[in-house]
Amino acid sequence: MNTRIILATALIGGAISAQGQDWRSWRGDPNGRGAAPKAQTVTKFSDDENLVWKTELPGPGNSTPIISGEKLIVTCGIDGKDAVVAYSLQGKELWRSVLGKETAGKGGNRNKGTGSNSSVVTDGRGIFAYFKSGRVAALTMGGKKVWELNLHEKYGEDTLWWDQGSSPVLAGGLLVVAVMQTEGNSYLVGLDKKTSKEVWKTERQFDVAPESGDSYTTPLVMTIDGQETIVTWGADHLTGHDPKSGKQIWFCGGFNPNRTKFWRVISSPAATDGIVALSYARGLQTGAIRAGGKGDISKTAWLWKNDGVGADAASPIAHDGKFFVLNDNGKKRGLITCLDAVTGKALWDQKLPKAPQIYYSSPLLAGDNLYIARVDGTIFCGTVTKDGLTNLTENKLEDNLYASLVAIGNKLYVRGRKNLYCFGK
Repeated sequence: MNTRIILATALIGGAISAQGQDWRSWRGDPNGRGAAPKAQTVTKFSDDENLVWKTELPGPGNSTPIISGEKLIVTCGIDGKDAVVAYSLQGKELWRSVLGKETAGKGGNRNKGTGSNSSVVTDGRGIFAYFKSGRVAALTMGGKKVWELNLHEKYGEDTLWWDQGSSPVLAGGLLVVAVMQTEGNSYLVGLDKKTSKEVWKTERQFDVAPESGDSYTTPLVMTIDGQETIVTWGADHLTGHDPKSGKQIWFCGGFNPNRTKFWRVISSPAATDGIVALSYARGLQTGAIRAGGKGDISKTAWLWKNDGVGADAASPIAHDGKFFVLNDNGKKRGLITCLDAVTGKALWDQKLPKAPQIYYSSPLLAGDNLYIARVDGTIFCGTVTKDGLTNLTENKLEDNLYASLVAIGNKLYVRGRKNLYCFGK
């Protein structure tokens, strides 16, 4: 359900972008900020206004695109198989790598889920993909498969109640994948990027109520106390791990003191200035901790908790000492709240126009413009001020939106269920 995933040098083509115009992971950077401070793109757009190009996708998927150099890369299902597809920044398909049999999404009657929910991640030399089937694959920048393995076959079956959605990350020179589930194996694994060899595997088991251990979140990679740290959210706990060994450095509880059932988490955390904010309680609360320390930091790390502000699927934005949280469903859906990162104080909140549809896509801050995509194809854009949003626009695409938006320079990239779009003046 989640709306929201080196190689031997001789095999690798492609270089790191000299212009720094890359969006190499799900939210653009390892801290999960969801912000592109230097981007200045369009605020009004549609299928025929400010549309630079539009390309039909070859199959279903909900993964957010990444951009490396002159390539935009997404995952999708093609004829019942997992696939990775690359496009030029002019919308032309460059290559497609079709892998093995996909595991289709559950999705129910509304067909929300797919087998390709996770974004790929790149270091500019190789591409790494992860699918609901359990397949993890490494490709060259030209789309050639270097290796492939299946986590379900190697470590145990997928017992998540819904569709896998955690994206892989790069940390400690390794490819790291988080598998967090209440039943069966729950773990982090660090893989050699060149060979797929397991470098370490760390069990991540906490005693939780039914389904509350299921997590669809993507880890953060942060520098904490001078050390690169993998920060992972799920199973009612936030944990910090050494990326070289996988060893747990610290853990923080206190998110579900009453062991409430069915508190699976979809919304990923975000971090600014060493503070990690996350929504929990199925979107009814948002809290923040000061990351760092050793062992159990549950009594010392908490900075604040904010009742009534939170998201079930959409992850917060972290930028310039503030968090932006979108209430994505329920009676408060469409409410945007700007919170001070240190105190949790609401600096402002604003309600978007009311509608029955909900939000799965995580919001994007591009320059000083905030973009919020609703599942029915509506994208709101407003300019952020100290008092709220101004110049609000409502833009409509004839598509369904689950993936998050990407902005680089003066271009806005949107992945719909049917099409890829590029908007710009």
